[in-house]
Amino acid sequence: HVLNRAKESSVGDVFVATPDDEIFKTINENGGTAILTKYEHQSGSDRIYEVYSKVLKNKIGLIINLQGDMPNIKPSSISKLVKFMNNSNCDIGTLASQIKDKNDITNPNIVKVKTKQNLKKDEFLEVEDFFRKGDDLSMEKIYHHIGIYAFTNTALTKYVNYSRSKLELERNLEQMRAMENNMKIKVGYSDTFPLGIDTKSD
Repeated sequence: HVLNRAKESSVGDVFVATPDDEIFKTINENGGTAILTKYEHQSGSDRIYEVYSKVLKNKIGLIINLQGDMPNIKPSSISKLVKFMNNSNCDIGTLASQIKDKNDITNPNIVKVKTKQNLKKDEFLEVEDFFRKGDDLSMEKIYHHIGIYAFTNTALTKYVNYSRSKLELERNLEQMRAMENNMKIKVGYSDTFPLGIDTKSD
């Protein structure tokens, strides 16, 4: 499903980077292009860099990391992020949607993103923070993070050369490595609410 959503966005070539033999076989048997990577990568972005540097030979200008738990992301959301990146000056771009349930603020399976101003349609704002849980937080300027990242080729190369950071480890959020090394991350608003498949109930 994630492979098909990526193809339907029509933003460029689609590759599935995986260390898993079963995923590799399934994707290639169903019309996709899977690339077997090393098992020991610490994050999806590190895994994608292996494909970028070894298979794509550093020839791609913009790399989209669409995570494998996003089966019903809208293809238009993917293409919207590409448009944001092409018209903005930042290292990394991502998306977020409105939080509909107040309980999501304290649910650690739902990653939140905080901005300095309210995030409106067609805006691409600098991120202030990412977190999994918080207490007594106003929902204003806090949004539901969507598991997609766009890297410039320079930013991806820079990112993987940094060591895993303190907050990356504490929060189990790979984007904190970029935040703690002063890389500029911007977030765009998505009016759709894709389901992340992270737990058995999902």
